[in-house]
Amino acid sequence: MESQNYKNHRKFYPPHHFIYLPLLILLKGFGIYKIFNDEQHQLIWILFSIVIFLLFYLAIMVRQHYALGLQNRLVRIEFKQRYFEIFGLRSDEVEEKLKFSQIAALRFAYDDEFKELLYKALHENISGDKIKKSIRNWRADHHRI
Repeated sequence: MESQNYKNHRKFYPPHHFIYLPLLILLKGFGIYKIFNDEQHQLIWILFSIVIFLLFYLAIMVRQHYALGLQNRLVRIEFKQRYFEIFGLRSDEVEEKLKFSQIAALRFAYDDEFKELLYKALHENISGDKIKKSIRNWRADHHRI
């Protein structure tokens, strides 16, 4: 398995991203084409295009909403546990000062860099993306959604 880093840490679900969504896009394009080229059945093609658009929208929103919502909760719990293991303290006050993007980025750093980057996030308010780019020794996460 390839070593994970900033450039390759995003993940795709091939049936969804490379089959289902492109198929819906093609159907949407076909429906729009037929709207302008089949005047006899124009209303049917408008309804077809609306239904395809709604399926496309629903497919993206439902999948993302539930998966990311759950993943975000797990990332926060992981942060709390890791903070406790490193510092022996509850993380409630620290967590309130951080944006979620910062918490999510910190999970890719090993403990020594975690401390340093956490300090920068709290005192210099560096962004989650900047935290990721600052990581020298990337701690891979191969279990993301």
